[in-house]
Amino acid sequence: MAIETNGNTHADGRSDSRIQNYTKFWQKDTSKEAEVDNANRLDSYTEVVNGYYDGATDLYEWGWAQSFHFSRFFKGESFAASLARHEHFLAAKMNIKPGMRVLDVGCGVGGPARQIAMFTDAQIVGLNNNEFQVGRARKYTKNMGLEGQVSFVKGDFMKLAEQFGEGSFDAVYAIEATVHAPTWEGVYGEIFKVLKPGGVFGVYEWCMTDAWDPSIPEHKALAHEIELGNGIPEMRSLKLARSALTTVGFEVEYEEDLAERKDHVEWYYPLEGDYSKAQTVYDLFTVWRTTWFGMFVMHNIFWFLELLGVLPKGTIEVGAALKVAQTSLIKGGQTKLFTPMYLAISRKPAKSE
Repeated sequence: MAIETNGNTHADGRSDSRIQNYTKFWQKDTSKEAEVDNANRLDSYTEVVNGYYDGATDLYEWGWAQSFHFSRFFKGESFAASLARHEHFLAAKMNIKPGMRVLDVGCGVGGPARQIAMFTDAQIVGLNNNEFQVGRARKYTKNMGLEGQVSFVKGDFMKLAEQFGEGSFDAVYAIEATVHAPTWEGVYGEIFKVLKPGGVFGVYEWCMTDAWDPSIPEHKALAHEIELGNGIPEMRSLKLARSALTTVGFEVEYEEDLAERKDHVEWYYPLEGDYSKAQTVYDLFTVWRTTWFGMFVMHNIFWFLELLGVLPKGTIEVGAALKVAQTSLIKGGQTKLFTPMYLAISRKPAKSE
């Protein structure tokens, strides 16, 4: 059954034109990227990110999970258990306690919010600027009977104080989401404002590592490929994330690039399509989805669903961008030029100046 539309906007909030325009924010040849292209993406960050997730959300859920992030893996640990542990680890590092009011910035379809709510007994508010994902998040949360503990709102993470008021939350976290912001100072500054004095902010940030040198053409091209494949206006270096936190007033209590830990398999293994690295029998299916055959099957299924009108027009084109994401993230991980898990735990001073 086709989704109802109003012009090119679907009843669930997705926009055909936004999806179809997504890849136009980048030059087809990344070597021809110029500052004007970068500036245009930053100025249009809402359209860039929404265009990407309007087209990619179904693909993410089919090919990954309801938690749109990476994680570390222990020997014998399933893919699903690893994702949940990554979320629980962040909550534990932040010392989130029962009854706290906690904001999830860039909540996706709510997978981490539901896990952290169950793990901590805190009250979680998920914020997302994508209407389609907010609807999905509410649906899945109600199905789990968590709607009294976990709620979702549509909003811009560059305008948090305007939406919630200053000093509204005991804690704020962001899992691989604030990389979509036009500036880290802007989004971290808004998070600082909505935290109560003494409140804690925990983040898993996507960064180019300190080994990345944008003056090297291959390094710069890799960053652009990660941007195009993942709906990111601009990739930035880890040292800029570090400095942005302190610039806006946070006291950084703990920081670590978890990708530097020596794990049994690397964080990017689910992207490699290598059956030998699957940790459980079920994870063979997870790996299959990123093999050439799994992607071929997925492409044709979604092509047919788009043809029928079940999926918005342009979904397959965004799917092609996801293939760029796959290759660039693997390369970024193998060369240690990119990390999806720079962990920083920061606190707003009890008496901010």
